[in-house]
Amino acid sequence: MPGPDLDSILAGAAERFGTPAYIYLTDAIETRLTELRASLGAWFDVSYAMKCNPNPALLAWLAPRVDLIDVSSGGEFALACAAGWQAQRASFTGPAKRDDELRAVIAGGLGELVIESPREARAADRIAAELGVVQPVLIRLAPDRVPKGFGDHMAGRPSPFGIDIEDAPVALPQILALPNLHVIGLHIYSGTQCLRPDAIAENWRIYMQIFRETCATHDLMPQKLVFGAGLGIPYHPGDTALSLPQIAADIGPDLNAFRNEPRFSRTKLVLELGRFLVGEAGYFVTRVISTKSSRGSRLAICDGGMNAHLAASGNFGMVLRRNYVIHKIGGGDEVEKVDISGPLCTSIDKIGGAVLLPPLAEGDLIAIHTSGAYGPTASPLHFISHPTPREILVEGAQARDVTRIA
Repeated sequence: MPGPDLDSILAGAAERFGTPAYIYLTDAIETRLTELRASLGAWFDVSYAMKCNPNPALLAWLAPRVDLIDVSSGGEFALACAAGWQAQRASFTGPAKRDDELRAVIAGGLGELVIESPREARAADRIAAELGVVQPVLIRLAPDRVPKGFGDHMAGRPSPFGIDIEDAPVALPQILALPNLHVIGLHIYSGTQCLRPDAIAENWRIYMQIFRETCATHDLMPQKLVFGAGLGIPYHPGDTALSLPQIAADIGPDLNAFRNEPRFSRTKLVLELGRFLVGEAGYFVTRVISTKSSRGSRLAICDGGMNAHLAASGNFGMVLRRNYVIHKIGGGDEVEKVDISGPLCTSIDKIGGAVLLPPLAEGDLIAIHTSGAYGPTASPLHFISHPTPREILVEGAQARDVTRIA
């Protein structure tokens, strides 16, 4: 369970800046980066998928510490550049890129455009020609299978993401022939939120086999290959955190053999990830407004709920709702079951069901763990027009309000 130092930080931020609030601890992100590089840095650079948390202050903090950034819209590209990321360090993924976005990122010096379809490639080629440039691109491929153990599959089934591997023999020559695009490599991201090291390793073996076969077929000497990480984090009680050393021990020999092949000896391998880097560094803190007993259950009604933290309510891609790890700030010895609701006038605004916590009273603070990814920007903040949550960045002992959305 959390210690007094964490509770002191969370309570202090809540008192100073108000609730509900997201609190991001940069020390935890620094530790995670160190762990990643110690286990996987011999093979991979790291790319931050900013869709999971695009807070500008967090982006600025990450800029000197992470190799690359992946954006998923023209708006994210502008945010990243404004936060200090050089355009050439960015890639741009997404299945429905508009012409105005393509024009803005190509004109802005985007590092790599990740091509998701021949239609998109033709649009990018036309716009690059109009701008008088040749745009570096990665072609995104969708494998025909994903190992069991991934929370979300983006391949192996009908998907808007990338070019199905079975369609690649026809699609890739069309893209390679476009004169204003320079294909510098390939990209695969086929599954997310996996807590099984063996499944992670097997997924990356699938990637390597596809990279081998595709590059041989089309005589590509890739400058860059992007491995969609799929690394999960332990959201729920009972989840087991991933062991990075175990992944490295399993996949390391395969990666070494891959890098020793002449075709890939100079290729930069990139691990694209988001929640694994920042998710466990964030806490959502909400204050109890009232408590009641209702038909045999205890209820705590808080100032932040589904409107501020959609994922914790179970309405962000969760098939069966499960509680996040939650604790009462300040603790207590006795525990009881309590249902935790937010302020909305809807029965689905529940952020905890039958949670075992010390008895809650008006004014108490609770913290929802693993809230550093898919928080404010993934939530219906303006539903019923309650105040939007604060975003607080804590660097060492210093906390500051970095709220983006008013």
